[in-house]
Amino acid sequence: MLKKVAGFIEEHDLFSPGDTVVVAVSGGADSVALLDVLAGFSSLRLRLIVVHLNHCLRGAESDADEAFVRELAGKYGVTFVTQAVDVQDLSKREKLSLEEAGRAARYRFFSEIAASCKARAVVLAHHADDQAETVLMRLLRGAGGSGLCAMAAKSAGMYVRPLLSVTRFEIEAYLRERGLVFRTDSSNADVNFLRNRVRHELIPFLKSYNPAITDRLVTTAAALSEDEEILDKVTTEAFNRFGTVEAGRVKFVVAGIATELRGLRLRLYRRAVLQVKGDLTQISARHLNDIDSLLLSASPNSRLVLPEGFTVKRCYGELTFQKHGDASSVPYEFFIEGPGSYPIPGGGLLTVEVAAVPESWDGVPATVAYFDGDGAPFPWLVRTFIDGDVFSPLGMARSKKVKKLFIDKKIPLPFRRRIPLLFSGETLFWVGGVMPATAGRVTASTKLVLRAEILDFTP
Repeated sequence: MLKKVAGFIEEHDLFSPGDTVVVAVSGGADSVALLDVLAGFSSLRLRLIVVHLNHCLRGAESDADEAFVRELAGKYGVTFVTQAVDVQDLSKREKLSLEEAGRAARYRFFSEIAASCKARAVVLAHHADDQAETVLMRLLRGAGGSGLCAMAAKSAGMYVRPLLSVTRFEIEAYLRERGLVFRTDSSNADVNFLRNRVRHELIPFLKSYNPAITDRLVTTAAALSEDEEILDKVTTEAFNRFGTVEAGRVKFVVAGIATELRGLRLRLYRRAVLQVKGDLTQISARHLNDIDSLLLSASPNSRLVLPEGFTVKRCYGELTFQKHGDASSVPYEFFIEGPGSYPIPGGGLLTVEVAAVPESWDGVPATVAYFDGDGAPFPWLVRTFIDGDVFSPLGMARSKKVKKLFIDKKIPLPFRRRIPLLFSGETLFWVGGVMPATAGRVTASTKLVLRAEILDFTP
């Protein structure tokens, strides 16, 4: 077994000599074997830090597990760190199953310790049987190819699993040979937990069809993992072609990804959600299908609300992934008493200065406008769009609804609520960055010319 583990470590480059590593030890057979194996690899000169999370689920038994691991760490002469978390309470507060809450608490604790001691890796005791169980659990819950890859030798940059190449049978034989004792978690027999049902009921049943089912599942996960490396590279290349990341949002060019294969589109959506949200929890295949329908919809403007405060918006040629409550959509209003620079809530800057009439109106960008200081006297009110706003566009004889202007100019819906509208009294004289009005225009008799410009303003 030691040769298999050493070869696996070398194949996947899990450690370098002298690394500081955090070893997660529950006190069970797998983690006890893991600690002994790592301590025995003297050539690696690893600095081991044993960590143990007390889940507070089994009363005195949980406390006894903690005491056992503390003593075990002492025997190996390594640092021991523990923490107690009321996982039952956590599951209620965060609306998670006990399994999910326990996992979240463990990984949070492991990450904190790793960061505090600048460890290169957090070492977990998952083995081949765990891998087979994980494949089946994800299959039962409904997972695609990436999910069925199950656990990787190295994940999230620092979590490593050097025992994935060995089975539970091999680990138990190793413990007997080494004369090592371990704790048995009574909850491992509780079939109310899905993993325990898979372990104690489903896998034994499947072995009646194929005695080597564990090996077959592990081999399948490994093959899918290799395929996933290729698909991940293709997804990254497509993301870089069609996507942009800015201010906590991801935007895709609709025309670009709409022509790609559906499988790649779904992977791009997953990548976008992960980029903005940080994880894919509660994002199901149904949600990805809904996003795809949004992309392919004939409607140029629509929105989809996903779990945990997440929104996907289709605005003409862009598909945007962002969290609810984006600051860019918050209404605002403020007054301008005279020339100066004024921050626009949500991003951007409005500058106003006394200026001369430009030599030519050709080439003046839409973000710049000139006004008659007497025709549009201060104070100016700057606010966001309200349904019913009307103005008289420069060069037009009739008034026009601002909403109709936005539609004609194909201004995306979220952006409409950010554009600054400038008023003098009750008169709207500039739809900022879009179109000035007849009111306040510069004429031959203008004595005071004011130049307004919007800077660093993006949807």
